[in-house]
Amino acid sequence: MSAQTIPARSLDFGISEEDRNQIVVGLSGLLADTYTLYLKTHNYHWNVTGPMFQTLHTMFETLYNEQWQAVDVIAERIRTLGAPAPGTYEQFAALTKITNAPLNSTAKEMIRDLMEGQATVVRTARNLFSVAEKANDQPTCDMLTQRMQTHEKYAWMLRSLLEE
Repeated sequence: MSAQTIPARSLDFGISEEDRNQIVVGLSGLLADTYTLYLKTHNYHWNVTGPMFQTLHTMFETLYNEQWQAVDVIAERIRTLGAPAPGTYEQFAALTKITNAPLNSTAKEMIRDLMEGQATVVRTARNLFSVAEKANDQPTCDMLTQRMQTHEKYAWMLRSLLEE
C-alpha cells in the first residue's frame, strides 16, 4: 500500500500525521499477512489428509479461528487511527508477504508452510513495532506484542510436529 493520507477529520491522539500514516501502512501489511495466512490455514484445514488428519484438521481450525479474530482487531486499530482498512483480495494480494498455498500439499508440507507463514507475520509485526514505539503509540505496540507472542507460539507448535 502506498503511503496513505489520513483524513483531516481524524482525532488528535498525540501522534503526528506522518507517524500515523507510517503506522497505518504497516498495520495494513500486517492485516494483509494475517488475512492471507487465515485463508491458507482454512484451505489446509479443508484439504489435509493422511495419518495425522484428525490432529491437523483440529489444530488448523484452532489457528484459523484465532487469525479470524485477529484481523478484526488489526482493522479496528487502523480505523481508530483515522484511515480506511484494506479489505479486498486485490489489496491484500498487493500488501501481503505470505505466498499462496501450493496445490496438492502433503500434511508435512502444510505444516512447514504454515510455520513459515507464522514467522512471516511475526517479522511484519516486529518491523512495525519500532515505528509505533518511536511514535509513542502504546496501543499499537501492545497489539503487536500480543500478535508476535501468539504467532511465535504457533510457529513453535508447528515446528514441534516436524521434529523426529
